Amino acid sequence: MARVRKPRKQRPAPATPLQALLEEHLEKLALKNFTEDTLKVRRVHIEMFVRWCSERGMTEPVEVTRPVLERYQRYLFHYRKKDGSPLSFASQHARVTPLRVWFKWMTRQNYILHNPASELELPKLGFHLPTVLNKEEAELVLQQPNVTDPVGLRDRAMLETLYSTGMRRTELLRIKLPELDRSYGLLTIREGKGKKDRVIPIGERAVAWIDKYLNEVRPQFVVEPDDGTVFLTANGEPFSPNHLSGLARLYVEAAQIGKTGACHIFRHTAATLMLEGGADIRFIQQLLGHVRLDTTQIYTHVSIRMLKQIHEATHPAARLNNGKPVPVPTTGEPGPDVPTAEDLLRALAAEDDEED
Repeated sequence: MARVRKPRKQRPAPATPLQALLEEHLEKLALKNFTEDTLKVRRVHIEMFVRWCSERGMTEPVEVTRPVLERYQRYLFHYRKKDGSPLSFASQHARVTPLRVWFKWMTRQNYILHNPASELELPKLGFHLPTVLNKEEAELVLQQPNVTDPVGLRDRAMLETLYSTGMRRTELLRIKLPELDRSYGLLTIREGKGKKDRVIPIGERAVAWIDKYLNEVRPQFVVEPDDGTVFLTANGEPFSPNHLSGLARLYVEAAQIGKTGACHIFRHTAATLMLEGGADIRFIQQLLGHVRLDTTQIYTHVSIRMLKQIHEATHPAARLNNGKPVPVPTTGEPGPDVPTAEDLLRALAAEDDEED
């Protein structure tokens, strides 16, 4: 008898005016077609501020002044995560930016007469090269799950998918069965970042592990009604982003390679190894779903057939058995607006705090 999914709990009614305005603000953003992922992130960051205000007796929007917001910035600077580490400046920036948008919206809606966040200074962001794995380190991490166990087999299939495609963790969590064309080695990403669809190649090895997972494990995990989500927890639920990052981080640590990271390290690694293998940056951009690199908009149409050929030629895990190297297809001379390798790495680094 198939298991039945439990209904989700309803969100409690807002207890304070600030909480009520948060709900109204998110509803307005939803009507503007903001993605569910963006709304979740905005909720988490603004709710953190609302709780901080409530603990200090502030429940009305008019009680929030610029000095109050500056106190909150100092709180974020001194805040420590569960592991004792501070928030990066990028994380602090990410938590304050939605507040500026929220208070600007409140001012336009005449809920407050003055925007206390209008002149709030945000932390300056530096640039750091992303952590990447070499080919041997990546293989060592992939070997960490115990594939004789159903959970370990599922985890191996997920890690192989991340490594083969370079997709974002939120894109992995949303893959549905009809979007995976295993016979042709193609995967359709529905509403990736910016609500844009794209078709990307997935290597033979990753497909083989997915096949094994779908045949041997998913039938044990799935509960009714089955919405077709490919990767499920042992309880039959789709993964949350933090759950997936936690699993990936544990496997990276277990490999004892002296590097840290979670889902995004596979994205960095796939892009870097393909660059080293000779792939044109424009094709890697298409694979990763980067519509915009730095401040330059790049409009380049890439055929999926050519993208698949380049993936097979330059990604070390594209083929099931490491056969003869495939020559890299020529792509012509790059134009003046084609991004550089540094542009690509900067774009990847900017995603770090969103993903992990």
